[in-house]
Amino acid sequence: MVILSKQNPLVKELASLKEKKGRRERGAFLVEGVKMVREAVAAGLDVRRIVVREDYAGETYALPAVTLGEGAFAAVCDEKTPQGIAAEVALPAAGVRPPEGRCLFLDGLQDPSNVGAIVRTAVAAGYAEVYLADCADAFSPKSVRSSMSGVFFARIMQGSREEIFSALEGVPLLAADMGGQDVFTLTPPEKFCLAIGSEGSGLSDKTRARADIIVRIPMDERCESLNAAVSAGVLMYALRRA
Repeated sequence: MVILSKQNPLVKELASLKEKKGRRERGAFLVEGVKMVREAVAAGLDVRRIVVREDYAGETYALPAVTLGEGAFAAVCDEKTPQGIAAEVALPAAGVRPPEGRCLFLDGLQDPSNVGAIVRTAVAAGYAEVYLADCADAFSPKSVRSSMSGVFFARIMQGSREEIFSALEGVPLLAADMGGQDVFTLTPPEKFCLAIGSEGSGLSDKTRARADIIVRIPMDERCESLNAAVSAGVLMYALRRA
């Protein structure tokens, strides 16, 4: 059966996953595109259902599937030119807990694309646990796309700063700020948490007060700053060199 109406209850439920409220209520997020859906399945995520456009002729992974007409499918997806397949995936259970190794703390980042890009680099650089406070939702469609499957493999923990700092008790907090020590002169501890501040205002006062070490990326005097995702990438790799 092909569902054609955008007003169909299932279509509305799936479309609600584009919003944070809908994701919370359904305990799920949306994965879009052939490659991302394939990687979500391969990663062993809890894929509740595959959603395909009526002209899609590819793999559905022997999972429950629903077929939508072109208009209904477009209403569900966030991408402007959807590829014809998406998946409803259960949000992972990830309460705030102490880290097992070096980790990352995102402090007030509001750009979902930056959040996703940083998660992608964190996975690549071996920062498997990512804490977020007052940030864009890591499971929003833009963040998921920017992470290029990074959110499938990182442990994403979203909570208040107080909850996160409690979980980080005893773990050195290295915070990024232009007034800090040159990161390339620092010998980092074996286990630490790297804090990255927001795109506009940087670190929050609470995070700055909690930081054990402030680090900076040395830059040409003609350059004021770097994009948050770029800065995070440089710092993560610089601090894992030891």
